[in-house]
Amino acid sequence: MNIAAPRKVGFIGLGIMGTPMAGHLADAGHTLFVHTRSQVPPGVRDKAKVCTSGTDVTRNADVIFLMLPDTPDVEKVLFGTDGVAAGLSAGKTVVDCSSIDPLATRDFAARIAKLGCGYLDAPVSGGEVGAKAATLTIMCGGDAKTFESVRPLLETMGRNVTLVGEAGAGQITKVANQIVVALNIAAVGEALLFASKAGADPAKVRQALMGGFAASRVLEVHGERMIGRNFQPGFRIALHQKDLNLAIQSARRLGLALPQTAGAAQLMNACDALGHGPSDHSALVVALEALARHAIKREGNSTLSRQ
Repeated sequence: MNIAAPRKVGFIGLGIMGTPMAGHLADAGHTLFVHTRSQVPPGVRDKAKVCTSGTDVTRNADVIFLMLPDTPDVEKVLFGTDGVAAGLSAGKTVVDCSSIDPLATRDFAARIAKLGCGYLDAPVSGGEVGAKAATLTIMCGGDAKTFESVRPLLETMGRNVTLVGEAGAGQITKVANQIVVALNIAAVGEALLFASKAGADPAKVRQALMGGFAASRVLEVHGERMIGRNFQPGFRIALHQKDLNLAIQSARRLGLALPQTAGAAQLMNACDALGHGPSDHSALVVALEALARHAIKREGNSTLSRQ
């Protein structure tokens, strides 16, 4: 891990993920300038200088991080009134940790480059747990010089930091990541639902599976959430919906079929319709339970188990 010399760092977007990420930067000794559309959380407010706009952040900071919900949010923060671009001067760097459209990302990077500044797309994976523990996986797109200049800052927030390719490559990787995660959540949900309906204790089934080839981080963390009915958001259904829509839209442009991804997206749409859009994405199991007319529980009754 590189040790980052103290720098003037901006952070815009202090949600579930952005708050601990910004906190790590401040704890590492960097001067932190922040702005968010809601109130700045106390844990960050005590460590940072609160700015009135994105432009204000950018005028004070040399490296500006964004952690925002969707593509339109990033575009507005970058190029809208009182946005980041208005405060940029040559030599500064924008690092977007949001998960957004790869094609839009390439356009944003080109527009920032025309201002004489660096741009890195650096979406993250690991959820709230990884953000708090500074163990995020960070997937980067941009030129090598820009990447190396901010790598010590990224390593303050994450453990696995990789330059994948040019601008947009980080976002492509994040879309791929979200496909894998969604399909794993659906698989774990179906497996535990089957076990419960068939009469086995899903908690013990999960424990047994963790010792075999089916073991995964999703089975470990989200399997436990499904059984314990803990759907407090680490990463919301609504945000995962957005990421899967990016995958499907991009696949359409590429002439590519993603049938399993489309199925997972429909399950998340169903969850949203059932009122679980704000819930953790492990709540995808709720849609499967609705189809089965059976909720996962520790002990179940089954005609199969009695035959």
